[in-house]
Amino acid sequence: MKKYIILFPLITLLFFTSCNDEIEDLEPFSQGNPSTFFNSVRTFQLGVDGAMQQARLYYENPNSGLQGIPDILSDNVILVRSGRLSNRILFEYEYNPNTAGPIPFYFNKAYNAINAANTVIGQIDNLPDGEDKDDILGQALAIRGFAHFDLVRTYAQIPTQSPNANASDGIVYMKVEDGDTEDNLAKPERESVASNYTEIIGDLETAASLIGEGNIEGRFNKNAVYGLLSRVHLYNGEYQKAIDAADKVTVALATEEELPTVYTDVTNAGIVFEFAINSSTETTSNNVGVLYSQSNRNGVRSEYAIDFEFFNSIPDTDPRKDVMQFVGTWEETDYNAIKKFLGEEGENNGRVDIKVIRAAEVILNKAEAQFELNQTSEALATLDQLRAVRNGGAGVGGETGTALEDAIQFNRRIELAFEGHRFFDIKRRGESIQRSNNGDVIDGTGTPPVELTLQAGDFRFQFPIPIAERNVNPNFGQNDGY
Repeated sequence: MKKYIILFPLITLLFFTSCNDEIEDLEPFSQGNPSTFFNSVRTFQLGVDGAMQQARLYYENPNSGLQGIPDILSDNVILVRSGRLSNRILFEYEYNPNTAGPIPFYFNKAYNAINAANTVIGQIDNLPDGEDKDDILGQALAIRGFAHFDLVRTYAQIPTQSPNANASDGIVYMKVEDGDTEDNLAKPERESVASNYTEIIGDLETAASLIGEGNIEGRFNKNAVYGLLSRVHLYNGEYQKAIDAADKVTVALATEEELPTVYTDVTNAGIVFEFAINSSTETTSNNVGVLYSQSNRNGVRSEYAIDFEFFNSIPDTDPRKDVMQFVGTWEETDYNAIKKFLGEEGENNGRVDIKVIRAAEVILNKAEAQFELNQTSEALATLDQLRAVRNGGAGVGGETGTALEDAIQFNRRIELAFEGHRFFDIKRRGESIQRSNNGDVIDGTGTPPVELTLQAGDFRFQFPIPIAERNVNPNFGQNDGY
């Protein structure tokens, strides 16, 4: 397996702003001495937390976070014309290699996270063998696999998307030889999608064998790695492995009573992995809910509202319907506003933790994988585990064949709505995006989407490679169509 040394500038300790008091007496990593800086479990954990911070940045960005853009790209929401028209270019599929916002932002921050993780990995032998060393290495490998996965699913095809997806261009998988942290100005070419997934899974499986079980909120632990593996294997079409990984996640589903409190950060029920950015755990000013709406004394100004047809297709008895929606009024007009990122309990501040992996997703990953293996009775039983704590959920129960597949996918759409899944779920299944022709107002009137359809196989299912990266490294080929 070919290994690449760091392509982008080394990350410094400048992003450890919350830990400056702990490192005042240490030789700055920014002076190019990682071998001197990384000399204790504490400093290695700072390095891992810094890598995680870079990954968190592209999820939490209040204007382009990965927790919301995949829903904006899909059929779950509609652009509200009385809002700021933020991300309109994405909603209308007009993006290109020069587009600002998420196109270059995800790319840069993900590789920053990878570089920081690689720096930790390169110095890991500074620690004595033992559980602490294993846990640090496991966390760093998990972050490296996680960030590469986000890159390849965003900028390249997904293995199950098309017959030729595995052979198509993926991304550059950044690794360093042990102990090597030099920037060699390499300009590598893209690897195949198949190669990328092999490397991602290799990193995650190694991480799962090393990492601790009790790492705190906002850090990878064993449950988080296995939850991520259940997702990656599903994307890769390795259905039995998706089931096996899901079975190793021990986090219980949030109950019907707990579910509303999950999105106001009162509880962490059913959370497998999240980025903690609420007021009690973080001093950041990033209010991620701004992506969907802003609240002030004049009302709620929605950026995006729930699609009229989607919202009305959910049974009124399903508790998830109330969890996702509230009536937002702006200039005397009502909208199906998005509640999940409205804010902490009693506050419409848009500041809540980002739920990256929940037990519900893991259950749905397993149910879909079982269906794909023609284990239909098992798939139904797994789906019913979720529906049992969602007051029956969506569907009539006892489904078989296509009706069962539809029930799994519809429950997935409802359960994971506005949490960054929908675009990728449609993409990986090789389907088309078909929006309704309803308007943005709560009763379906108003202005409908300009673009109603993105056909399966359309080149825009892959983001373009940012022009800045192509200028630095012409070997990093552009995606077809751009």
